Amino acid sequence: MVHIKSRKHKHARFNLTIAAATAMMLPIATQAADPSLPEVKITAKTENDFKADKASSPKYTQPLVDTTQTVTVIKRELIEQQGALTLTDALRNTPGVGAFFLGENGSTNTGDAIYMRGFDTSSSIYVDGVRDLGSISRDLFNIEQVDVLKGPAGTDGGRGAPTGSVNLVSKQAGLDDATFGSLTAGSGRQKRLTADVNKLISAEQGSAFRLNVMAQDSEVPGRNEVKNKRWGVAPSLAFGLKSPTRFYINYLHVQQDNVPDGGVPTLGLPGYSTPDVKRPFLATAPRVDSRNFYGSATDFDKVTADMLTGRVEHDFNDKVKLINTARFGKTTQHYLLTSFMGTAANLVTPSATDLSTWTLARGTRTLKDQENEILTNQTNLVADLELAGLKHSLLGGVELTSEKQNTWGNDNLGTLPVANFYNPNPRDTITGLNPTRNGVFSRGSTSTVSAYAFDTIKFSPEWQANAGVRIDHYSTDYSAASLSTATSNPTLPVGTLVPTNLNMAGNLVNVKLGALYKPTKDSSIYASYSTSKQPPGGSNFALSTSANSAANPKFDPQDTKNMEIGTKWDLLEQKLSFTAAIYRTEVSNEVVQNLTDLLYYQTGKKRVQGVELGVTGAINRNWLVSAGYARMDTSVESGPVVTASGINNLSYTPKQSFTGWTSYQLPMGLKIGGGARFVDALLRGTDGAIGTPAKTEAYWVFDAMASYAVSKNLDLQLNINNIADKNYVAAINKSGYRYTPGTPRTVSLTANVKF
Repeated sequence: MVHIKSRKHKHARFNLTIAAATAMMLPIATQAADPSLPEVKITAKTENDFKADKASSPKYTQPLVDTTQTVTVIKRELIEQQGALTLTDALRNTPGVGAFFLGENGSTNTGDAIYMRGFDTSSSIYVDGVRDLGSISRDLFNIEQVDVLKGPAGTDGGRGAPTGSVNLVSKQAGLDDATFGSLTAGSGRQKRLTADVNKLISAEQGSAFRLNVMAQDSEVPGRNEVKNKRWGVAPSLAFGLKSPTRFYINYLHVQQDNVPDGGVPTLGLPGYSTPDVKRPFLATAPRVDSRNFYGSATDFDKVTADMLTGRVEHDFNDKVKLINTARFGKTTQHYLLTSFMGTAANLVTPSATDLSTWTLARGTRTLKDQENEILTNQTNLVADLELAGLKHSLLGGVELTSEKQNTWGNDNLGTLPVANFYNPNPRDTITGLNPTRNGVFSRGSTSTVSAYAFDTIKFSPEWQANAGVRIDHYSTDYSAASLSTATSNPTLPVGTLVPTNLNMAGNLVNVKLGALYKPTKDSSIYASYSTSKQPPGGSNFALSTSANSAANPKFDPQDTKNMEIGTKWDLLEQKLSFTAAIYRTEVSNEVVQNLTDLLYYQTGKKRVQGVELGVTGAINRNWLVSAGYARMDTSVESGPVVTASGINNLSYTPKQSFTGWTSYQLPMGLKIGGGARFVDALLRGTDGAIGTPAKTEAYWVFDAMASYAVSKNLDLQLNINNIADKNYVAAINKSGYRYTPGTPRTVSLTANVKF
């Protein structure tokens, strides 16, 4: 039976308490009539609002306390208490993970550009165990929980990021009649409406319908012109919930119509120096207002995402289960941003003392016209068996996947005049704006056939081991047409369309091994080893003939190995979880240049090693807590240094990070909560830029929440984020000319209704 899980189900919990109390009274009444009858004891385990017992993927057959990997589960209650709306918001609850990188040069990352343990994880985001493609900022209105799986996950999902993956778990229809709604208003003219309705269709047949809807129209606090406008609808049907065979059909449709953020100039930030030796006064010039918008009011980011999922579960018996999941997903994005590069040539300063005369060129027009599709089918067989006197938890499966990405070039992107550096006008007249496809395109597709198997063997109550293996056969086809230039094709007229056709195929084999000892039934000490691989074009479906590109088919897949030792303890009668782990991840087969012959070879190697601590759950029935600390030491073991500062670390990776949140339920329906986040300095990448900061400064941010139950049908929640109004850098781009300001102090009020 699947139930809606939400902090707003106070009435459901109240009814459960009454039912349990009534049930416990029955034996007393019965014994009064017949003392010879045995005593009946009824016990119930209260659901922990913060602590999860298992990850959602069937590939994780054991409870989290017996899983030989760092796994963070962010549940719905924590998301709601913090007023988190997007995946990026939710990931603040796991240390060392975030949107730290603004983009390459004039481009800006859109959607969920997530870095985890030193590497880009944007291509390793899953929904219900299926890879989710496209540049979209994922809203949480239809999400029950978020699983963050740290360490290589090649056995779980095939090709992917070296250091982990993120899996979003969708809400499903269940056998409860319930209606919830929320209305939020807040800083940045925030307006948001959500509704969650679950309806029992037939108790006998175990069928139910659920509908989640969302609409939001908001500005971005602390930023002029930038907007987030979206709406979504997610119906879900379930059949046979009381039978051995269960069917689920889910559909998700989301549309976004945003104004993207190109950031603000880094001039004046700590570490900034003049990019022009003839203008030393630039090194001491004041910062621009972090609210300034240097784009055009005509900039846009339009995204449409559709996802249709069907799942069948069949229980052959209480030991063997079959799960089949099929999905078709499609995401389109049409995006135009007026960006800038604050180079010495683009920043004009007629008067060193009259700042009103300074101007910044806005000639960097970036456009994305892209479509992603995925068609996949996963079949998993789960079995708990006893073989040769040993207990086995087995999972075997096959997966067939077809992924496509089409990108088109556009002309007529318009021309803007220079912007006043300290007072830009986003409504300056733009000329020639009429985006039109120009014949330039790229088409990439990857087809994958996968087979995998996992087994956890229990030798005794204290000792167990697990192993997993996955084999992927992939085939990537890439075709493109680009415009020739005087240097790229000197024999052709400039502007001639030049076709490219490339393909490659290969096999990937990944493994996962673990050994675990249980000092007590609620604790474990473990060691594990796991791998992942990323073939050329594996993250963006684009192959290249460039000698320095890792997407060149002549190169082998990027190879990752991870070793982890950790311990997990469920304390206070399993209400509170404590985890600790040390790990080392090595990424090899990186493409680097040999300075002797100036050729490129796969001799590069990078390393991330560190320690991570976590506490999640309930200290007592009224006091909840979630906290995590991570320290990462990163380095380039072979190859050139990748940071602008010359420090041998990986870029966009905080050395230390901390996240914490706690809440307490007071009498009379009042709940209070608060949290803190710490992110250490971020070292930006290197591309030869002069004068820009080599790193950002570390920062602390503090948040608070209070909610009050006005009645059994209504509660109000107040959230204050960044209480101290800390001014900080949330992300920086590779050249360091631009940064994304951190969100200033914001206030929001949410009214939650339930029936």
